[in-house]
Amino acid sequence: MPLAFSRSWSDEDIELYRDNVARFVEREVQGGDEEARKRGHVGHEIWRKAGALGLLCADVPDTYGGGGGDFRHEAVFLEELAARALTGMNTGVHSIVAHYILNHGTPEQKDRYLPRMARGELVGAIAMTEPGAGSDLQGVRTRAVRDGDDYVIDGSKTFITNGLLAGIVLVVAKTDSSQGARGMSILIVETDNCAGYRVGRLLDKIGMKAQDTAELFFDGVRVPASRLLGGVDGQGFFQMMSDLPYERLIIGVNALAAMEGAWRATLDYVRDRKAFGRPVAEFQNTRFKLAEMATEITVGRAFVDRCVEQLVQGKLDTATASMAKLWASEAQGRVLDECLQLFGGYGYMNEYMVARMYTDARIQRIFGGTNEIMKEVISRAF
Repeated sequence: MPLAFSRSWSDEDIELYRDNVARFVEREVQGGDEEARKRGHVGHEIWRKAGALGLLCADVPDTYGGGGGDFRHEAVFLEELAARALTGMNTGVHSIVAHYILNHGTPEQKDRYLPRMARGELVGAIAMTEPGAGSDLQGVRTRAVRDGDDYVIDGSKTFITNGLLAGIVLVVAKTDSSQGARGMSILIVETDNCAGYRVGRLLDKIGMKAQDTAELFFDGVRVPASRLLGGVDGQGFFQMMSDLPYERLIIGVNALAAMEGAWRATLDYVRDRKAFGRPVAEFQNTRFKLAEMATEITVGRAFVDRCVEQLVQGKLDTATASMAKLWASEAQGRVLDECLQLFGGYGYMNEYMVARMYTDARIQRIFGGTNEIMKEVISRAF
């Protein structure tokens, strides 16, 4: 019987929820993944189907149309996708956007956007990164200038997840260039029929082929002042910092689930694959490699599970979440490399899940803040 990587935060209700999520993922997402990889996006319909089943914004209160659950429900959806190398439907970014609005939005903003996001009518994206500003968010050059009852946004963003399909984009912009971090704000842009807003090319990535990662351009985009997130100018940097634990734990959860999925696929493969007249699984090197990976996953599971529990309790701090992101993404790279090696030449072929997982894993050490930045954040907590 395969090793069970159990979750300390799960219970009977969560596992029943997982069964529903797994059925949806296998029926609706997995079957269309190859076509989505060719297109570079999953399309809008899959989002609406997930919304109709109550699978989106599961940890947003039901008063705003969400599922009324907690982060554990979000983690289940993330895990069921990641364990199957299904990266096209980035529910993590969608949920991050929803939580910016939930945690920092005005009552009117919550009422306007959260129910539509929960129904999958609006796909969420957040536009932080620019060609010249990645982890250094204070280097953002996009401007939002107040003009009467509007803000006028000018600038460009790149590497934007959900960029093509997004119906709502949270745009990080400077509203006062003289104030440094205090001059940064987040503007809510509704993309439908938005004058001056343009989606550039879908970016050709080495991994995550089904995920729409795009360039976005803002050329005199006008948004009402009522779409300033939270309604107070200059709060953008602090809003971003306060939501970092949620974002970075999502990366850790994805990493552990991908490692588990790859390990199980590798175990099945080496049991079936024969070399020198016997299954590859019978060789000592194979058994030892599988044992090392299972140990690393189990150790990681204990830490990430504790982080999930702390987040649910409102106790997860930025340094600990950064540790989860740092350790889990680094471990993911190590484990996926070992899994691919055990597949031999077949592990290099994109038709095998482990090959896709291998290339998908590399970005985990970069987005959400590079792992070098994670080390800096952690060291400041000493």
